[in-house]
Amino acid sequence: MQKPSNTSPPRQVKEKYARGIVTLFPYLSDPYSRNGYEHYYDGESGSGYLAWRIKTIQRGSAKDRRASFGDSAEGPSGKDISGGPTVRRESQYIPDTTLSEDQCKEAISLMKHSTDEDTVMKKMKLTFAYRHNLVLNPQHSNNILSDFPRFKDVKGLIEQDFILMFGEDVSGKLLERWPTTFKKKIIKESRKLPSIIEELLLAADPPEDATEVDFDSAWDSDLASILLLLHLIPPTAQGRKRPGKVAASQAEKHLVVFKKSGTSIQEHLDAIRTSAQPYLLAVGPKKSELHQFFIVLDQNAKTCRSTSSLGAFDELFKAHFVFGTSYNSMLHSMYVFIQTTVYNIDVSKVKESPRVAEIRARLLR
Repeated sequence: MQKPSNTSPPRQVKEKYARGIVTLFPYLSDPYSRNGYEHYYDGESGSGYLAWRIKTIQRGSAKDRRASFGDSAEGPSGKDISGGPTVRRESQYIPDTTLSEDQCKEAISLMKHSTDEDTVMKKMKLTFAYRHNLVLNPQHSNNILSDFPRFKDVKGLIEQDFILMFGEDVSGKLLERWPTTFKKKIIKESRKLPSIIEELLLAADPPEDATEVDFDSAWDSDLASILLLLHLIPPTAQGRKRPGKVAASQAEKHLVVFKKSGTSIQEHLDAIRTSAQPYLLAVGPKKSELHQFFIVLDQNAKTCRSTSSLGAFDELFKAHFVFGTSYNSMLHSMYVFIQTTVYNIDVSKVKESPRVAEIRARLLR
């Protein structure tokens, strides 16, 4: 490299080395980026692993500390990102009939008291545009579950709203691609990590001679593979004003919480003291035998339509967009990977950490 100095190497040098890395090691190229090396260095935004590493080295001696490129919902300049669950966007759904505000309020009142789920589904579809405007309005977004309480008991409403936003093709991507494209590769990459995740690896890919006793305390295979992704793309330090670096094992509880069958769900909800981003509440006799899932949001439990862990996670991810809820900061990078790489939502629009692009390059090579 050029002669060391007290400033960052020029853009041309960083681009040269980023290009050199993927030239020498083509499998590290990111198929979702313009030139394949932007996760190492992107000259337009000044981001990437090389830029992040240089900032980290310089940080100790710099008086004016700038936040290093991390996994927050903001870009390096502090401005909001241009993609994700909280961004206003045009939906795929164009209604045949547009309801007035008064007609929407009449439909909302009817849904609250209707016992016919088909009627609720139809009225929810008709009021989608009205509801989506409320979701993205900070003054009304906290009241969505109060205004539309049928989200809690009518299964399939989250799926319906997500399809109206993005279409059926996008909606089905995780269930279609996780078993065939991602799961085995995530397990393979995870075998390179420290042995602390050995239990997750065994749960995700159990040996043929394994017995039930071996997995009494382990998650089922699909959920274990999702948690392995969290270890591959772990939380990063959020700076002095936010929690420091958090281990992936600590972040897991912000994704899924296990409750044994017979445990009071209401007691769990009553024990919540602060409002938080949605997470899964998994219920069963043991972690490897889960039979019911809830999405917990603002001390409310929404019953998942799916009884499989992969289907429940699919609903959990979609709930962020349906309710306009930002990702939990500890899970942000993992969710961004799911959003851009699995669902192909806001590709090249949302700010990604270098680790997200690196793991994508490895899994899609």
